[in-house]
Amino acid sequence: MAEFVIAPPVPPAIPVEGGGAFPVRRIFCVGRNYAEHVREMGGNPEREAPFFFTKPADAVLTGGADMPYPPQTANLHHEMELVVAIATGGADIAVAQALGHVWGYAAGLDMTRRDLQSEAKKAGRPWDMAKGFDHSAPIGTLIPAARLPEPTHGTIALRVNGTLRQSSDLSQMIWSVAETIAFLSGFVRLAPGDLIFTGTPEGVAAVGRGDLLEGEIAGVGTVRTRIG
Repeated sequence: MAEFVIAPPVPPAIPVEGGGAFPVRRIFCVGRNYAEHVREMGGNPEREAPFFFTKPADAVLTGGADMPYPPQTANLHHEMELVVAIATGGADIAVAQALGHVWGYAAGLDMTRRDLQSEAKKAGRPWDMAKGFDHSAPIGTLIPAARLPEPTHGTIALRVNGTLRQSSDLSQMIWSVAETIAFLSGFVRLAPGDLIFTGTPEGVAAVGRGDLLEGEIAGVGTVRTRIG
C-alpha cells in the first residue's frame, strides 16, 4: 500500500459509558419522524416512507464542549434526538433482525441552520450546508445496547437556559428504531461505526450565543452544550 502523502486525520469518536470510545464512520439523520414536528414544519404527518440526510463524521461534538455559533446563519435551531450506533453492518436488514446490529444508544442534537434550509427548500437545492456544518452534532455518552432494551418509550426533552423547549415521548416516533435501520439498509450497506439520528419531536426553535442546551432521554442519557 502506498504511503499517505499527508498525515491521515484522527478518526472521530464518541465516549462510551464505562470507558472507551466508539469510532464514527458516517452519520445518517431521519427527517420528520414525530407527527407534531411534521405539523410544526408545515407538513402532513401521514406515515410515509422515511427520508434521510447526512452529516460528516467529524461533526460530532462530545464531552459537553461548547459549540461555536456557525457562520452564514442568523437562525440556528436545536433538534433533540435519540441516536443509534451501529455495531455490525449489512444491507436489506429485516426489521426482526435490525436491533441485533445496534451497539448502543445516546442522546444527541441535530443543529440546523434553519434559514439556509428554508432557502434551499424554496430553490429545490440540497440541505448540506444547513445540516452538515462543523460541530453540528453534539452527542452525549454512548450506552451499550446490552444494558437497556430498545428505547420504545420514555421522555425525550430539551431545556435551553433551564426553560423547557422540547418535551415528548419516544413512543411518538413514526418509525421505530428497528424499522428505520431496516429501511435505511435498503439504500446503503450499513457499516460498523455508523450513527443514525432518529428524528426530533416538536418544539424546535432558535438559539443564540451564550445559550445553554441540556437534553435528556429517559433511560438513555444526556447531552449538553453551550453556544459559544
